[in-house]
Amino acid sequence: MSNDLHTGFDETKYPYINKGLEGIVAFSTTKSSIDGQSGELIYEGYNIDELAENSTFEEVCFLLWNDRLPSQEELDALQEKLQTRRELPQVIIDYLHSVNKKSNPMAVLRSAVSMLSESDIDLPDDSFYEKAINITAKMPTIIAAFSRIRSGEKMVAPLSEGSTAYNFLYMLNGERPGEQAEKTLDLCLILHAEHGMNASTFTCRAICATMSDMYSAVTGAIGSLKGPLHGGANTAVMNTLLELAEQGENADAVAFTKDKLKKKEKIMGFGHRVYKVFDPRAYHLQKMAKKLSEETGQERMYKWSMDMLNTMKSEKNIDPNVDFFSATVYYSMGIQPDLFTCIFAMSRISGWTGHFIEQAKNNRLVRPRALYVGEKNKPYVSISER
Repeated sequence: MSNDLHTGFDETKYPYINKGLEGIVAFSTTKSSIDGQSGELIYEGYNIDELAENSTFEEVCFLLWNDRLPSQEELDALQEKLQTRRELPQVIIDYLHSVNKKSNPMAVLRSAVSMLSESDIDLPDDSFYEKAINITAKMPTIIAAFSRIRSGEKMVAPLSEGSTAYNFLYMLNGERPGEQAEKTLDLCLILHAEHGMNASTFTCRAICATMSDMYSAVTGAIGSLKGPLHGGANTAVMNTLLELAEQGENADAVAFTKDKLKKKEKIMGFGHRVYKVFDPRAYHLQKMAKKLSEETGQERMYKWSMDMLNTMKSEKNIDPNVDFFSATVYYSMGIQPDLFTCIFAMSRISGWTGHFIEQAKNNRLVRPRALYVGEKNKPYVSISER
């Protein structure tokens, strides 16, 4: 790279481009730190292992929005706000009933979240904390409502009590969940809450940097997460396992995986742009997947997952990422595969809005450069002569 980048930028001597912004630092943040070599993930100074073992999703939300853990009084106040703001505006309920039932759930979620901006028009533009609470409270209601409406079932109104995980499972299934199911989903929400400058978070901060509103930024982030190379990977993982299941109970996951590798087909759920070792979030989900598969009679899914994991490790020396076991966990809980990414968004809203708040406090417009590689000064040819 030219020294001009350090001593004074000269665009005539700038030949350098980093595809995918690999290694480029665009922002400073206190939200999270990732050490890809050692497999370490930190939220606001706290190791993900500590939070996974001891915290709750609501507490992690407060942490990411306020840069510190709450007191009991502060946590109670936040939980009460989240509980009392779950109801959807009628315009969104009407939208969910009118939308094509075959629509991609992430596309529906994206549009519904954008429509939420109308419900906050009386809030000052800089009421970021309150807006973050509103979106976080209503997003699970949107997801659960669309899931039931598209299946011909009646929408279940949210409870004004219980955790985010508890209420979501209640609205989704129409019955109060057990303690283990609530604990499992709460853990998933904690593990997916924040993860550095990924594609959707970058999108959120870039939109914020224009001084646009939080709803626009979150809508853009949802659009980014929808892609199969980002949040959509866990659905792809489950579809792969279901493809294997079509071979019957005695399907050979090792042979299946090797055949896909031989055909040079991409196997989702493995490898990561940052982690060079086992994704620390995957450890927690692996334990949960094993326990859940035994409780729900899905042992073969877990066995196939482990066979695929070991095969990928021996053949490609690639470790799994968070998407690999989250697919098995969600499926064992009876959640439809095309809702997996919505649940990812339901969790990551805490990180997105945390980054929005951080960006807004010390804002600078995001304006990267592009390396032009086309021709110059081509003669214009009239349309009659082309």
